[in-house]
Amino acid sequence: MPKFKDKFHLTSEQSLFLAKKKWDENVYCGMRMESRAVTFPQTQTILNGVNVPNVRLDDIQAILNMRDAWKFLLATISETVNFEYWCKLNEYIARNEALEWGKLRTGMVGISGTDYEPPVPEKEKIVEELEAILSDRDSSATEKALEVFAWGTRGQFFWDGNKRTSLMLANKILVSAGAGIMTITDCHMEQFNTLLLDYYNTGNAEALKQFLYENAILGMKI
Repeated sequence: MPKFKDKFHLTSEQSLFLAKKKWDENVYCGMRMESRAVTFPQTQTILNGVNVPNVRLDDIQAILNMRDAWKFLLATISETVNFEYWCKLNEYIARNEALEWGKLRTGMVGISGTDYEPPVPEKEKIVEELEAILSDRDSSATEKALEVFAWGTRGQFFWDGNKRTSLMLANKILVSAGAGIMTITDCHMEQFNTLLLDYYNTGNAEALKQFLYENAILGMKI
């Protein structure tokens, strides 16, 4: 019995409709998770291909990268999630932002606000851990999405874009299963950041996953 049951049970058509309706909000969520100084209207304008004054070029790049990652996700919604797919998401998201993109990092990194230092990832171990999450038959799609998000954010497996890549992977799992979409809205961002920092420090993800389950798994009533 999964702890986090699926809150939504959408058909493939309904799930794609939801994803296409909410993907711009999700891009904005990715920017807010990174504390980037852009508003939702600015994000929408950039996504529509219009230049916005006073927005940094690297923020514009990050928005367009998430746009391209969402286009890839929607075009491959029926494809199986695996290590290569996950790396492909990061390749889109971290393009021109990181030392390398789409590849596991090979050096140490720090996380702002915490003394926790994630170890350098070992590919065989990471593949095994990801597969264990994805293949757990006792877990709902929602539970897998929450687990993979927590796992990816604390692991910091790539040089950059780890929170956004984890968010995208969680949404691939949710949208493919018709279980909704994960988006953290502005009103919940401060509490999310507090819980995420606690998780970095303790390694215990339960409070973070419960918060996301209650506040960030969105869907639509049919």
